[in-house]
Amino acid sequence: MSANTTQQVQKSLIHQAWPILIAQWAGMSFAVLDTMMLGNFNAQSLQAMSLAASIFITVNISLTGVIHALIPICSQLFGANKTEEIGVLWGQGIWIALFLSLSFGLLLLFPDIWLSFSGEVSPEVRAEVKNYLLISFFAVPASLMFRAVYSLCTSTSRPKHVMYINVASIFIKAFLNWVLIFGHFGLPALGSTGAAISTMLVSWFTFIFGLWIVFSDDYYQQFKLRLGLPNIKHFIEILKLGLPMGGSYLVEVSAFTFMALLAAREGMHVSGGHQIMANLAALLYMMPQAIGVATAALSAQAIGRRDFPLSYLISKQGLLIGFMGAFISSAVVFFGKPFILFLYTSDAAVAAMAASLLVLMPFFHILDYFQCIITYILRAHKIATIPFVTQTVLLSGLGLGGGYYFGYGPGQGQLAWLSTIVTPGAAIGVSSLWIMCCTALMLCGLILASWYKIVIHRLLNEK
Repeated sequence: MSANTTQQVQKSLIHQAWPILIAQWAGMSFAVLDTMMLGNFNAQSLQAMSLAASIFITVNISLTGVIHALIPICSQLFGANKTEEIGVLWGQGIWIALFLSLSFGLLLLFPDIWLSFSGEVSPEVRAEVKNYLLISFFAVPASLMFRAVYSLCTSTSRPKHVMYINVASIFIKAFLNWVLIFGHFGLPALGSTGAAISTMLVSWFTFIFGLWIVFSDDYYQQFKLRLGLPNIKHFIEILKLGLPMGGSYLVEVSAFTFMALLAAREGMHVSGGHQIMANLAALLYMMPQAIGVATAALSAQAIGRRDFPLSYLISKQGLLIGFMGAFISSAVVFFGKPFILFLYTSDAAVAAMAASLLVLMPFFHILDYFQCIITYILRAHKIATIPFVTQTVLLSGLGLGGGYYFGYGPGQGQLAWLSTIVTPGAAIGVSSLWIMCCTALMLCGLILASWYKIVIHRLLNEK
């Protein structure tokens, strides 16, 4: 490939990635706004939101992974110029979103099962968690159906439309949070319950706004978007890729969920400090995820045209751009830690615990970026089972399982020597969780990169 081709690929990736990144940041801002506002409301509501949001995100993001199978599928169809098939599969994606939300969404209605992992949780916090999850149940259908809209826009190189929707939603979410959490305009201060209500309302706004865009913009007319009747054949096509993708999403997010549940064993301030660390990690993750989605979409379009050398070039440039972004993000966290803590909480004990954990953040983020983008590159080739199995074994087994063993189980305290180096002053349990998570991410990235090397070598030789 020539230097001009490489530069063009870089421009295309950045052009595709930056609207996705802003859209992801905008969507992630919901959790940031909730954490910041509740952190300045009271520690009880912050803990309740930390627990409840972790449960909601586990269910919602896992199901989102299933719908996101539309991205590589539709991208390859777009590259092959099979536009009408995209319209058919989009409608089937809407049906799947509805079925998933009304079945697996029921998991939100049983909070006691989830909270059994957290040890002693006060009745007041438990009640807030229950209310939060009940309200969140009604947000899931809108959230998942919007992901079908998101997949359509992203796979057909129109990510700015998603950006517009999500940016608009920030202002609505912030206003509703201000009104409902703190109690304005004569309304009572609802704390974490108010945060849940605002998330539910904004979820329906984003879906309705998304529908309006794809049905009013002439560009999308070429796909002949239609709901149609549920079709088993198309369901199987989407779910064949979507289920392992959803499984990967589940493994990734459940690791954070159970880390939050375990961290609650060490008290309210440790739980709050962990929530800040986890929330910031998720916020930083948006950059590699945006680059990964853009890389996967463009790579899949090249695969649809059977241009494997171009697909390989796109993947390499995606990894390079992703590394640059991860390095810059890590530097911002390292030098801006005092300001970050100021924004997140006014509780000195929570801030001190978060400060100790944030020492590890740059290392965690670099490792997270690499395994994230490699996973998306494999999905562009419709390879999702290998990442799912690898992430299950490493992130759940070694990361979460190892973190429990050294932090709360039979090996409790055995990583204390390392904790004092990488997270000085942090509680041993939560520190062990983050250390083992870093170890798992490193191994996961290496294994998936090796697998991709085998895949692309075979395709390039066939070409």
